[in-house]
Amino acid sequence: MKQPSSGTRLLQGAFILGLAAIISKIIGAFQKIPLQNLGGDGVFGIYNTVYPLYMLIITLAAAGLPLAVSKFVAEQNALGRPEESRRIIRLSSMLLGGIGIFTAMLMYVSAPWVAGLIGNQHVTPSIKAASLALLCVPLMTGLRGYFQGMQQMVPTAVSQVVEQTVRVTIMIIVLLWLIRQDASLETVAAGAMLGSVAGGCAGLAVMLGFVYRHRQKERVEHPVGGEASGAEDRENKGKQVYGETINAGAEHLRDRSQIRQSTDASLNTGGWQRAHVGEPVQHVTVAGESAHVQEPKRSNAEWIRTLLIYAIPVCLGSLAVPLMNLVDTFTVPRLLRGEGLNDVQTMVSFGIYNRGLPLVQLVTMLATSLSVLFIPAMAEARLKGGPEAVRQQAGLALRWFWLIGLAASAGLAVLADPINRMLYGDAAGTEALRYMALTAAGSTVSIIAAALLQGLGAVRAPAFSMLAAAGVKVLLNVMLVPALGISGAALAGAAAYMLAAGLNVALLARLTAMRSTPGAALAKPAMVIAAMSLAALGMAWAAEAVLGGVGIAATTRLAAMGVSLLGIAAGAAVFVLVAARTGLLTATELAALPKLGPRLAKLLRRLRVLR
Repeated sequence: MKQPSSGTRLLQGAFILGLAAIISKIIGAFQKIPLQNLGGDGVFGIYNTVYPLYMLIITLAAAGLPLAVSKFVAEQNALGRPEESRRIIRLSSMLLGGIGIFTAMLMYVSAPWVAGLIGNQHVTPSIKAASLALLCVPLMTGLRGYFQGMQQMVPTAVSQVVEQTVRVTIMIIVLLWLIRQDASLETVAAGAMLGSVAGGCAGLAVMLGFVYRHRQKERVEHPVGGEASGAEDRENKGKQVYGETINAGAEHLRDRSQIRQSTDASLNTGGWQRAHVGEPVQHVTVAGESAHVQEPKRSNAEWIRTLLIYAIPVCLGSLAVPLMNLVDTFTVPRLLRGEGLNDVQTMVSFGIYNRGLPLVQLVTMLATSLSVLFIPAMAEARLKGGPEAVRQQAGLALRWFWLIGLAASAGLAVLADPINRMLYGDAAGTEALRYMALTAAGSTVSIIAAALLQGLGAVRAPAFSMLAAAGVKVLLNVMLVPALGISGAALAGAAAYMLAAGLNVALLARLTAMRSTPGAALAKPAMVIAAMSLAALGMAWAAEAVLGGVGIAATTRLAAMGVSLLGIAAGAAVFVLVAARTGLLTATELAALPKLGPRLAKLLRRLRVLR
């Protein structure tokens, strides 16, 4: 049976992980709606206060190491040293398990102190409940990295979906039970947070099951004696080539000074090539023939040091987004408390503020999922098409996602009232929801610009942009929340994300020499969004009038659903029609989009809306 090529396995793996990520994010985004519906705005506020803190601790505890495990496992397997890859996962599992236990204890013990920093002791039980998930999640992520290093993506995908499904299911069950018991606000919120604990344990159980199956398969395919013999043969061959290389090198390079002087030239003419951290293969040329030489085995301490050296910078770069989300946790409740609200009122108000978060997350989820298509496309354009191809690819991506973000922001803003009633049962915080909707435009452009920068090799710049935006968010919260309440916090978020988008786009424009006319960037999009907004608003007003005429109050949840869906449908139809008629979307540009573009262009031609 013919085995799939490495490239095919990579594409299959990317598809599997992408699909699992989309399913998991949809489940994660929508689980907050039943949380608010069942627990109320107070529970919702406590949950959204603690969850960003939990995600920050998870990032500190696990981010970077799974990627390091994946990288080094792949390298050792490529060298024919599966025993080393197994040693890597054993060491990393002990390391991640230890980190998980330490951070869980630290988070649990420091919960009252952290609640004091937040300015609300009602969050203490939820912080303690969330800390328990750290016993499982870091180890689970390390095992995912192990299988990814072997290009086996199914275990990661299955565990992601199981983790989210169990998390939401347990959260709802515990919520219903605690509400029947007439539990206190903070107890119900802590119970909801236990869903994350259950999800993490379920995800770890799935990964351990895949590890067991993998080990059983290895024992069948490679009996102990045969495996040991094969490993010994590989080591002997490595030592033989290694010794021959040393002897051949000694004939040409008589001392260390000559070796040092010839290092640079060896990159072109053969000889020694220095191995960087995490690159154990040395390329040598002996008598005109190329060979790969295995480096001597690392000790356990050396492997741990190597993993940490690779993981720590990745972890630091991953902190930007959790820090941005954490700003509201440590500023908004304290600022609201300063305006005279008590602890319970503060959490209720903060819960109302976060109503728009799942809706914005759906838009950013779409941007994140599609952005992975542009990273390889950008890299390919840089290598094959040159600067002009890079500019075209970057310009096309930015234009599309700018339009998507603007459309989402405008649609959520004009339909905020019926959408709020449809999802949450009342119109509390509609003004704040409108302002929070504006974050969709900035966050969408920021995400796609970051992906394009990564495709060009500028991997750290997006993190610095998010850190700068987080600093601005803090300042604007302090300025606006006392005056405008939760609406001020929503405005601060919109401004901060727009800053991050502007910084990323400015750097991208400088790297690619990309230019944009005011008409393409502002005038035409404004025309399209205005037409779309008027259509959505007009349809909503018409639907409300019809419902009122037949004696149905538009404020009921079912009526709000009808008004919202009709408004969304009308807005989407006008958006596509006007964008195509104004030339903002062309058949050529649509066809240039990776994967989905040609199909969309074909559909719009059939509808005769493209020029």
